[in-house]
Amino acid sequence: MRFAICICIVLFIIGCSGRSEATPFSTVAIEVIHEDSVSIRALERMPGSIAFAGSDGIFGTVDLADFTVRSKKITHLDSKPEFRAVAHTATNFFMLSAGDPALLYKTGDTGEMELVYSESGPDVFYDSMGFWDDLNGIAIGDAMDGCLSILITRDGGHSWNKTPCDQLPEALPGEGAFAASDTNIAQVGDSCWVVSNKGRIYFSPDLGEHWKVLQTPVTSSTDTFGLYSLDFYDAETGYAAGGDYTDPDGNTANKISTMDGGTSWVLRASGQPPGYLSCVQYVPGRGGRDLVGVSYKGIFYSSDFGASWGTLSSEGFFSLRFADDSTAIASGNGRIAKLEFK
Repeated sequence: MRFAICICIVLFIIGCSGRSEATPFSTVAIEVIHEDSVSIRALERMPGSIAFAGSDGIFGTVDLADFTVRSKKITHLDSKPEFRAVAHTATNFFMLSAGDPALLYKTGDTGEMELVYSESGPDVFYDSMGFWDDLNGIAIGDAMDGCLSILITRDGGHSWNKTPCDQLPEALPGEGAFAASDTNIAQVGDSCWVVSNKGRIYFSPDLGEHWKVLQTPVTSSTDTFGLYSLDFYDAETGYAAGGDYTDPDGNTANKISTMDGGTSWVLRASGQPPGYLSCVQYVPGRGGRDLVGVSYKGIFYSSDFGASWGTLSSEGFFSLRFADDSTAIASGNGRIAKLEFK
């Protein structure tokens, strides 16, 4: 019995070691699978597919079985919405346009998209959205009337309500988010983190009922500098990145990480490449060790929890989502591509 227990322990240790010591990536193969004249910044991992939406009212899916791309276009009052955010539940797909008017669509009973929320005004601009579960979802936008614009649904996206400013932290002047890759929001369990263009992170532990601001070492020096993207591997391990898209090589204080659920954040690879990142994502199944980031300057990779980074490609993209532990879909200006990491 003692011998059998020892063998089990050894096998467990070997198994865990194999998962944590997965070989780091050294190359990425890029295959363009869709080309169009539009800009695509919003991606969403769904069962069996990755959904996308972009400018000129375009939206669609990438089938992960054969990487077939299917797309449609939608118009609103003879105009073509510019979509910057997508999300899904078990039964519905959602997409949200950025500017005035903000248009939020969901899959209707007939399979066609139906408008479930709209908002107009000169300051209206929405950046990202996501769901905690099949009932509770959130969309966030730039500040209006002194607070971030936060929409909440409690009925699976059939109806959406804007959170009053007296229930939210006070926004800084000009605070909002960058609608660069639909990764301003990260959700784990009932928790939610939202990055802002001022280097702050808004946190809710309870499905968006209550909010507080988490301070970070990132400070915004210009209107174009701030945090653009974040991802959480689990409830404790997170990474956020950004910079200034007008100064893409600037790499000072543009990458941060947390190991305690966002209570504290530390600078990572400050003064080291990469500079501006529009999207950062954890590689699945690697314990939070490996990350991939993209911008219009290239594809970047870290195998040490974001402490240092290397460049895998100079091919530029706006956003990406992993299909599995070595395959991702990336979107950019006029194209969608399949990325194979090795």
